[in-house]
Amino acid sequence: MSYDGPTTIVHKAAQVAETAARCADEAERARRLSPEVVDAVREAGFARHFVPAAYGGETGSFTELTRAVAVVGAGCTSAGWAASLAAYAGRYAAYLPEKGQTEIWADGPDALLAAALMPAGTVRRVSGGWRLSGEWKYISGVHCADWALACAPVPADGPDAAAGSGGRPPVRYFAVPRADYTVADSWNPVGMRGTGSDTLVLDDVFVPEHRTLARADVHEGRAPASDARCHLVPMYAVNALPFAGPLVGAARGALRAWTARTGTRVDRRGHAVAEQSATQVVLARSAAETDAAELLLHRTAAVADGTLTPPAAEAAVRGPRDLALAVELLVGAVDRVFRASGTSGQDLADPVQRFWRDLNSAASHVALSMETTGAAYGAWALADGAAEPVR
Repeated sequence: MSYDGPTTIVHKAAQVAETAARCADEAERARRLSPEVVDAVREAGFARHFVPAAYGGETGSFTELTRAVAVVGAGCTSAGWAASLAAYAGRYAAYLPEKGQTEIWADGPDALLAAALMPAGTVRRVSGGWRLSGEWKYISGVHCADWALACAPVPADGPDAAAGSGGRPPVRYFAVPRADYTVADSWNPVGMRGTGSDTLVLDDVFVPEHRTLARADVHEGRAPASDARCHLVPMYAVNALPFAGPLVGAARGALRAWTARTGTRVDRRGHAVAEQSATQVVLARSAAETDAAELLLHRTAAVADGTLTPPAAEAAVRGPRDLALAVELLVGAVDRVFRASGTSGQDLADPVQRFWRDLNSAASHVALSMETTGAAYGAWALADGAAEPVR
């Protein structure tokens, strides 16, 4: 099965955004997305976006997904986040052995997956597979997922021996069906409340060998049964895209809501706030920063899709740097309009403050750290004898 035109999400993202915006307050209260929004994300094709064509998936592009999750994020940041992570979790599952992929997508390509990307828990080898126990915190969408991918260190022997680095044990992902895990209620943050990022709990769960994969394969882009571009991209090229994409939407949503409210405001002297040059400059700066951030994301996605081809050494450090900077720009853009909202803008009924909380919360994700990504870029660029030009 091949797809020559735009994938499903391109056409349906706006509809998902409308549903998500209408249900955003409910998601805030419940600390997870409503079933209506989850169904909209699934039906729009986000879960199948990176699924191999052999299982009915769309093996879509990073550029399409980045644009689509921004559209959804403009309605509700948490919904955009969920749509993005569902798509990328499907990409990780594409690195399973074929038998494991067949189980995951036995009922079609729209199975929702939640992925625990930080190693935790304990693992032991048993006949035919592994026994896995432990807790994995902050797993977005874990309540609505059909499968979870738990990430855990394994004994440094056998085929995994070479996968560890720096003295650390090798790490594997383990695909676990919903019936085999429980969820602990632990998510009560100031922002991104609707993501439902509670704790995944496994208690001595058996995982057969065909439902595990080495994290090193994902990092290196070694898919066992697919030659689609989206499965051959190494992790460094897209590591932060799942998290940065929805935040472009959050900034767009904040600017849209702020503009609509500012258009009706008057100051204490009865003058229209929207007609004041200071107000206009606030909007201009924030809109420009949002545009600049989006361009950085699209460049990173284009490199991942192969439509831009910088030298590999440069791409490895420039993309993560660009995404971290993009998120800093987005936070600054929304901070500015939030401050310009005055006291009335802090009311919980105002969507700007929700987008502001969401952006500042999501920006703390480790993958979006300028301290880490900037240091890696700077070390490469300043190294003696660096072969590639800095540009």
